[in-house]
Amino acid sequence: MQGALANGSVVTLGDSITDGVGSTVGTNRRWPDVLADRLKASQRRLGVLNAGISGNRLLLDGTDFGRNALARLDEDVLSLGGVRTLIVLEGINDIQQSPNQTDPEQIINAYKQIIAQAKARGIRVIGGTITPFKGWRVWNETLEATRQSVNTFIRTSGAFDGVVDFDAAIRDSQDPLRMKPEFDTGDHLHPNDAGLRAMGEAVPLALL
Repeated sequence: MQGALANGSVVTLGDSITDGVGSTVGTNRRWPDVLADRLKASQRRLGVLNAGISGNRLLLDGTDFGRNALARLDEDVLSLGGVRTLIVLEGINDIQQSPNQTDPEQIINAYKQIIAQAKARGIRVIGGTITPFKGWRVWNETLEATRQSVNTFIRTSGAFDGVVDFDAAIRDSQDPLRMKPEFDTGDHLHPNDAGLRAMGEAVPLALL
């Protein structure tokens, strides 16, 4: 119904990939923008709130990047009115930023805390798999193993109410540890407009 108010909202909790680093500035081409456009076109009355902060981590505060995702969860998600679903795409900075988090269980435990707190407020929680970053300046096999372990948990644990496989949406079939070249800004970490569109289109609307 044209002009109808939204009957709830989806919050996207994330880092620079959700914040839109790599997208064309001022054009609303971040993956949450793509998701919002899809919801509007489908006449689903859900708003999309972008809670992505560049450089954000799950576990540690950043000198330049603010409070960690667990610390800001209440203010940026739980205290907002009408939140129906939370999509979590966090963890790449825990892995690749110094100090590197190489214990997947630490990241997984953070997810479990987010899930528990959100569910206590009646919010569905969707897990987003961590996207490829081979070629990024600090990538190595140890960090990659952590990403793979975390993604296995997201996909198979059943801890989330649903999964968005962002990794599968933008990885290169010829080298699945890398992003598709046509989706890569060139730094091998941040997707460009096309990659962000693929991510936004990967979200199953039925999960929301």
